[in-house]
Amino acid sequence: MVHPYLSSLVAALEEKRDAARAVQSKAYLKGQYEFYGISAPVLRDVLRSHIRSTGLPAGKEELEAVVREAWACKEREMQYCGVELFDRFLRKNDAVLLKLLEYMVITKSWWDTVDAVASWLIGTTFGRHPELIAPNTRRWMDSGNIWLQRTCLIFQLKYKGGTDQDLLFGYIRELAGNKTFWIRKAIGWALREYSKTNPQAVVDFVKNQELSGLSRREALRIIERKSKYNSEFL
Repeated sequence: MVHPYLSSLVAALEEKRDAARAVQSKAYLKGQYEFYGISAPVLRDVLRSHIRSTGLPAGKEELEAVVREAWACKEREMQYCGVELFDRFLRKNDAVLLKLLEYMVITKSWWDTVDAVASWLIGTTFGRHPELIAPNTRRWMDSGNIWLQRTCLIFQLKYKGGTDQDLLFGYIRELAGNKTFWIRKAIGWALREYSKTNPQAVVDFVKNQELSGLSRREALRIIERKSKYNSEFL
């Protein structure tokens, strides 16, 4: 039985179900998940309407129950709603729910949910509570779980000048030899994003660190584009 908070949301999503689009969406995620087949704009509209009429979960306990229920639903859009509800809750509340966040990363793991949880929810939580970063990311790095390791690489994507460069570069060094696409892509993504803030540091790091071709290309994409007009960095 669905959580009472989610009952009207599920009913609204059922009304929008599109079987043809659901097949396409399932194929896009390699057949791993079922879908209602609802486009992102429509999904956002439905969720906004639900929040206007129902409000956000009343507190941390209800939020956790709602998110876990959303994660238990077979339709992937419910996990997207769980992420969005958590994000909206964090905008109004300073809530630390690391066990729940870790559950969201390691359960039904794929890039579409992991990246949102890492860069939005975990990034926000760690930004407010930096004392939590070192012990938890160290534990995640040591876990061997590629999605937790990917999280360690990308949770700082929105930090800009607040990025802990030593932490980022240190974790990249540890994972540079990893053969997994999701890790190599994340290394490049994290470096590319940081290059918007400190391009020279990224150039120097890439020059001196052995990286996969994928990671290197991703890391230097913005810098190389700029170098066509400005030879300052390369």
